[in-house]
Amino acid sequence: MRLAALRQRNWLILHDVDSLCDAPGTHQIDPDLFTREYWRERGLIVGEAPGRGSSLFLQATPTKQWVLRPYRRGGMAAKLSEKRYLWSGAERTRAFRELRLTAALFEQGLPVPRPVASCVTRYGLTYEAALITERITGAKAFAELLVNDLADEALLQRVGAMIHRFHQAGLDHVDLNARNILIDPSGEPWLIDLDRCRLRKEGKWQTHNLARLERSLGKFSAAPHSSDVMGGIRQGYFG
Repeated sequence: MRLAALRQRNWLILHDVDSLCDAPGTHQIDPDLFTREYWRERGLIVGEAPGRGSSLFLQATPTKQWVLRPYRRGGMAAKLSEKRYLWSGAERTRAFRELRLTAALFEQGLPVPRPVASCVTRYGLTYEAALITERITGAKAFAELLVNDLADEALLQRVGAMIHRFHQAGLDHVDLNARNILIDPSGEPWLIDLDRCRLRKEGKWQTHNLARLERSLGKFSAAPHSSDVMGGIRQGYFG
């Protein structure tokens, strides 16, 4: 994977050269590419994911779909500004950090979506940002499978083994929950949404990751079944 940065006026784009370029017949490297209007005008929006910021599913090419996710604040911070963040340099923006982290994990062969590009638009002391990744074809949220009681013991153990792989690589996923785990049609789990995540040495954060996941399971799997779900995940994690 070859990452390159392009800067013009008040915007900066970090992109994978093999996924996004200025060749004729392709989507041009431009900040408009990171807006809903660009894709809506071309009739290329094929779906939308729930959640803050409303990620869009895009038909980028006849054979590939992308996911466009704008960065949005939550909680008390959103009352001050829903989509503006404090500027402290391009490489410290959430978009650039997430794309570089995702690329590093992707290069290691870990199950994360291929990163396409991120865009940062600066407004003086603040900025707005968005990220594009490849969509995992046919994948469903782990949460959806739990709600519909479609997660068997083998799948739970694969989820646990996947989390262990990421922990071995040093990934501290600060928002590890059942919505950020996707299951592809072959039953393999993937990890998404690496915003604010980072690579760290082994520590208590690994236990905190698992505890956060366990809390989220209670929202999608009725007790006492949620404890059985986490038991299967732990068996895969430690097995």
